[in-house]
Amino acid sequence: MVLLALIAIPALGAAVAYVLSAPRRSTLLIVIAAVHVALVARLWIVPGEQALTGWLADDPLGRVILTLVSVLFLAVAQYAIEYVRVGDPPGGRAFVTCMLGFLAAATLVALSHHFALLWIGLESTTLAVAPLIYQRHDRRSLEAVWKYLVLSSVAIAFALLGVFLLATAQPSGSTGGRPLVIDDMTLRATALDPAWLRAAFVFTLIGFGTKMGLAPMHSWKPDTYGEAPCLVGGLMSGALTSCAFLGLARVASICFAAGQADFIRPALIGFGIFSLVIATAFIIGQGDIKRLLAYSSVEHMGLLVLGLGLGGTGAYGAVLHALNNGLAKAMIFLAVGNVVLVTGTSASDEIRGLLRRMPASGILLVVGLFAVTGSPPFGMFISEFTIIGAAIGEHHPWIAAAVVGLLAIIFVGIAQMILEMVYAPPVQEVERSEERGRLVIAPAALAVVVLLLGIYLPRPLTDALSSAAIELGGRAP
Repeated sequence: MVLLALIAIPALGAAVAYVLSAPRRSTLLIVIAAVHVALVARLWIVPGEQALTGWLADDPLGRVILTLVSVLFLAVAQYAIEYVRVGDPPGGRAFVTCMLGFLAAATLVALSHHFALLWIGLESTTLAVAPLIYQRHDRRSLEAVWKYLVLSSVAIAFALLGVFLLATAQPSGSTGGRPLVIDDMTLRATALDPAWLRAAFVFTLIGFGTKMGLAPMHSWKPDTYGEAPCLVGGLMSGALTSCAFLGLARVASICFAAGQADFIRPALIGFGIFSLVIATAFIIGQGDIKRLLAYSSVEHMGLLVLGLGLGGTGAYGAVLHALNNGLAKAMIFLAVGNVVLVTGTSASDEIRGLLRRMPASGILLVVGLFAVTGSPPFGMFISEFTIIGAAIGEHHPWIAAAVVGLLAIIFVGIAQMILEMVYAPPVQEVERSEERGRLVIAPAALAVVVLLLGIYLPRPLTDALSSAAIELGGRAP
């Protein structure tokens, strides 16, 4: 019942929110977000629940992603209540409805143990997010939405074909188990047809990789993140891309169980390194903070598939990195959202003197700088260090060296922009802006969580990460 409630409550709330008044919509949004977190917490206490004859199931990998989605949504919901009042987004009625629809769809992805349901969930996230991007109702936002929908539709079509090929790879007859049910496919992975399975991986890598924003399928990200409200960018970079990674990881786990590691690992490593290179090239000299964060997301998606491709402790690091990146990226997007609300722009050369003008948000931006670049003592340092250590441990020292070099360049590029925005004197004398405390709570809370994950990992989380790593063909550190 808990699994069904996790999906049904936000889905029903999305329908109800559309007919409520604005204050009641805000109340409904935060209540459903809090209930969702409470239900997810119950899964950590009583794990392993199943529903719909195993089509929905709680497992360690899905639970980590589901927890990320739920915590992020609660933070964004708290932020959105004040944002809707101050920012007054067009279509406020649809705004809350689409947010709750996204929560239901992302939850479906995290809990799905049937590839058809997982595909439906990912397609639903696309449809739920698109109206949220089109908030300014101008030509640029329309172009961003159109580009996002076109590329996402092509991506999801590739993924659907990959799902069909997975079904084709299953042996016919009763020995094949339930078609497209992940648990059955994993148990009988050695009976899958290798040729069809390889073809399925290629198509799902392109499809889910595009949804993640892996280079060179990343071109929707800068425009979409640049035009979307920052809280929507935080949801997309933290939750949506993690759901897409989960879809790719599910397919990879079956390929690993079927003995196809030698085929899929080079592709994953190749996409990972290429994404890091592309992100590095576009972060240097970037002039818009939201577009810079988009390329930072490309970087971290590359690290995710790199860790998955390296195997060993890299799989552990990849799952931990998905958690850390989601929290850190949402945190800095919300901090940037505060700046954009006050200044009316995301162009970095027009934003100066934030430490004087908006001290709380300025400090959060500096904290976010160190969090998203994997600096100690934040959690992303642990996950990046684990992935780099896996490269060395799996006898790929050149990959480790390349990653360290690229990450150093990325740090310089991001630091140059953010430190100038915070510490450089303003072009003209400006008065200190009044910061709304409610808009600072969510990014500050996320910053604390990311910091704590760099200092201490709770035992239930480490156990879940270890189980997820084994499922993905790796091992715990």
